[in-house]
Amino acid sequence: MLNFEKKGNGKETLVLLHGFMENLSIWNDMETHLSDNFSLLKIDLPGHGKSEIVAEVQTMEIMADEVKKVIDSQNLEKIHLLGHSMGGYTSLAFAEKYPETLKSLTLFFSTYFPDDEEKKEQRIKSYRIIKDAFAHYARAGVPNLFNPNERDVLEGKIETALKVALSTNNLGALASVKGMVERTDKKHVLENLQSKILVLAGKYDNAVKTEHMIKHLPDRTNIKSYVLDCGHNGHWEKPSICAEIINTELLHHLPKNLML
Repeated sequence: MLNFEKKGNGKETLVLLHGFMENLSIWNDMETHLSDNFSLLKIDLPGHGKSEIVAEVQTMEIMADEVKKVIDSQNLEKIHLLGHSMGGYTSLAFAEKYPETLKSLTLFFSTYFPDDEEKKEQRIKSYRIIKDAFAHYARAGVPNLFNPNERDVLEGKIETALKVALSTNNLGALASVKGMVERTDKKHVLENLQSKILVLAGKYDNAVKTEHMIKHLPDRTNIKSYVLDCGHNGHWEKPSICAEIINTELLHHLPKNLML
């Protein structure tokens, strides 16, 4: 089973799924700002952190099934699910397969669109370098995921992100990239899911076409979106603001004094 950590004793369970070349430690900055009404369940996705690789091609559906095993092991019937980037893709696959489990779905600097042909080609070209020169791949890519206008201010956070990326099993990363290439369009999930849907996006996100993604969100009363003044990594760039939005939107039915 996947590696996971639990924190807090709140009545609402928030499951946190990290992105590509990340692990469950990425939530450290944000979790101090999250409401005590949440019990946090942080999971290392397959081939990341302390979790084993589960397939040569780790599709989002395969990863969603592994996440479900963790949730079932904790006897959780209803959860709030939040996924960053690849964790968002996994969350969409989870929502498609297990909608009855979700109180809410949060796409956290992620997208419901599949890779376009250019992006697929880029990923396929990266297979060899991930396998043979992973450190170079990580060092070249990680800094570009942060707001380019605040690169100097974010230097420490970029170093943290790079350290986490370099700790990732390169074969786990490779299996995940192969899985991401196979992603399908998941807009229908957002059109059909009855639970609350929250979308947090970055104005300067080089990994997600934010404007296009927000523009084409289904026009439904259960969907709320926010565009922040940051890049792809809101958990490191704007942790307190991201947490405040999550607290407000997912716990809005609770008295304000419980959300401090």
